[in-house]
Amino acid sequence: MSAVQPARPVWDDLVGQGPVVESLRRAAGGDGMTHAWLFTGPPGSGRSNAAVAFAAALQCETRTGCGTCKSCHTVATGSHADVRMVRTQKLSIGVDEVRDLVRRAALSPAGDRWQIMIVEDSDRLTDPACNALLKAIEEPTPRTVWLLCAPTTEDVLPTIRSRCRLVTLTTPTAAAVADFLVRTLDVGEELAASAARASQGHIGRARALARDEETRRRRREIVQMPARMTSIGSCMAAATNVHAIAKDEAESITADLDAREKKELDVAYGVVERGRRPREYNPALSTLEKDQKTRAKRRVLDVVDRCLMDLASIYRDAIACSVGAAGALVNEELRDEVSDIARQTTPEELLVMIDAIFTAREQMLEFNVQPALALESMMVALRLPSGATR
Repeated sequence: MSAVQPARPVWDDLVGQGPVVESLRRAAGGDGMTHAWLFTGPPGSGRSNAAVAFAAALQCETRTGCGTCKSCHTVATGSHADVRMVRTQKLSIGVDEVRDLVRRAALSPAGDRWQIMIVEDSDRLTDPACNALLKAIEEPTPRTVWLLCAPTTEDVLPTIRSRCRLVTLTTPTAAAVADFLVRTLDVGEELAASAARASQGHIGRARALARDEETRRRRREIVQMPARMTSIGSCMAAATNVHAIAKDEAESITADLDAREKKELDVAYGVVERGRRPREYNPALSTLEKDQKTRAKRRVLDVVDRCLMDLASIYRDAIACSVGAAGALVNEELRDEVSDIARQTTPEELLVMIDAIFTAREQMLEFNVQPALALESMMVALRLPSGATR
């Protein structure tokens, strides 16, 4: 039987965010408290973790976020009656979902503290959803608190962000992430350091890399591609491989969930017991399949996006090698391959390659370009001069 992990203060998962933690602690104690907050920061910095930790501290029986009381525990597990978390696996959050949240926000909390609404992906709100949310924030009920999360303030309507207190998280250092992994996952220092560098400050990614060899293998496959892309054919093969990796990983994530949702739908409509489908079943099944397809698309895009950031890290490392920058590379284990790329290119050319990666990212995430097409165009732009040295 595995040992039970001791409870830790709710702030412990906020790696390298000392000033933020101190500010939120004071607010939970009543100093500077307000009804609407906007948590911003780069991917993996812990925006939603900070919002949940703050919600736990606001509900905490000791007002500190102790991590041991019932309120802290139920907030952390998502079962607190007065804390509602909205996250989406779709491409956007619609107005109907926000209206339901607004209706809940108008109710009095079941306990003696706050009714807290956490919107994890505020940058995915549709325009009608933003308008519905704005009205609720403009006319708050006395004991309701809104905690919104988004990558930057620019991802939220000006009229919404102007009514929120801003909490800005930063990317934690590799040393801070490595220390966190050693403390919480009981992994070796060498593995922790490698995972921390490879994650580029993304806490969730660092955890996955430290825990799972298959995750590390997939990343190795991606970051080894740049050194091999010396012909059009190799570039096309790399694009195909990245897309295949993304689809396979997304499928592994969503397959079990899709099957479980289908089974629950069958049970809800009595298909299992009666052996036949009622009239209302087909429209419900159609809606479910549509939602699952949208979720699968987002999963693929999320995995491709992560692959692009791993690729970009190689070219950043190559620039560091070119200019003789001190310190460890993100991909220190591939220093020889990175140095070879640096010898074949100039820093200016490497910057153009990085720009090609971010252009492909924008095409897929903002302009809905098919991933396969965007990846092919990008990989050609990343082609190295075969056999050349400088």
